[in-house]
Amino acid sequence: MSPPAITLSETETETFMLRVLLCLLACGLSSGLAVVAGEGKSAAPVKVFILAGQSNMEGKAKVALLEYQVKQPATHDLFKHYQQDGKWLERSDVWIKFLDRKGNLTVGYGSPNCIGPELEFGHVVGNHFDEPVLLIKTAWGGRSLFRDFRSPSAGLPNEKMLDRMLSDAKKRADKEREKNPKVKEPTLDEIKEPFGASYRDMLKEVQSTLKNLKQQFPGYQDQGFELAGLVWFQGWNDMINADYTTEYTSNMAHFIRDVRRDLKAPQLPVVVAQMGVDGLNPNDNIKRFKAAQAAACELPEFQGNVALVKTDLYWDLEAEAVFKKGWRENIDEWNKVGSDYPFHYLGSPKTLCAIGKATAQAVLELRAKK
Repeated sequence: MSPPAITLSETETETFMLRVLLCLLACGLSSGLAVVAGEGKSAAPVKVFILAGQSNMEGKAKVALLEYQVKQPATHDLFKHYQQDGKWLERSDVWIKFLDRKGNLTVGYGSPNCIGPELEFGHVVGNHFDEPVLLIKTAWGGRSLFRDFRSPSAGLPNEKMLDRMLSDAKKRADKEREKNPKVKEPTLDEIKEPFGASYRDMLKEVQSTLKNLKQQFPGYQDQGFELAGLVWFQGWNDMINADYTTEYTSNMAHFIRDVRRDLKAPQLPVVVAQMGVDGLNPNDNIKRFKAAQAAACELPEFQGNVALVKTDLYWDLEAEAVFKKGWRENIDEWNKVGSDYPFHYLGSPKTLCAIGKATAQAVLELRAKK
């Protein structure tokens, strides 16, 4: 049986409709106020990581190679989390700034059309934190800690070294002048000028990015930020010069102290990615350089707040084997495993992503000790 119909008088109907309207207005206002309040809440500070160094921090593994390897059964599981529905994933919770590029973390934030350690590093720290994460990459190829990244407290090299550098510069100028008479004679001031230039550029890049977070990253809600760690991946230009290698331990220690002071982050966790070129069988120069890097991290003042990551553990033996037998002669095989020279870790996505993961885990372990 159907329920009896309910009839209302004209006055009752008007009263009923007025009450419904008032109820709807009240609900709408309440909902609107809730949205505004939610948007105005201050979230936890953004976790900021600085990724600094030279060309290997830039990253030389080609995206085209990564795209091939993500589709292969042997390597699919290593890289599948970088894609969703066959397209490269962009992480809205992990932002990245690499000089003139910025946005949500995805592939392509290495050298042009390449990836570096930042990709897996960002995924690891992004998965760890509930707060947004920002990666600031300050990396330039061909830089040394002896000269370009030399920090203030290290001072300039001794007078004997500067005089020798000036003498070498004059010899080069003399040769160039044979072809171009307008080449000028170098001066001591010109020799001194590059010292610390990349260190200063690094600080400017970090400070400028942090000062303009809202303009550069729309997801930023004025919740502030915390400098959460620095990863240093550099060394080739110091390794190939014996004098630079000799000073590396001291210069690395100065760098760590100075960057903490200049960024006003005295407890900043620092991870040094130790050179791993040639894997576990490096030449004597690389061995000496690796020892100099390790010695800096072993200083008593850095125990528990600086960590060394051995990147030689992640050397790509498969890519190395193809490179050694002749990558040009075996180009089809090479294009499946490598994309650059040994000093760039063979352009191996497997290697650079493994280094990114290891350095991320190391910085998180340091943070857990704070």
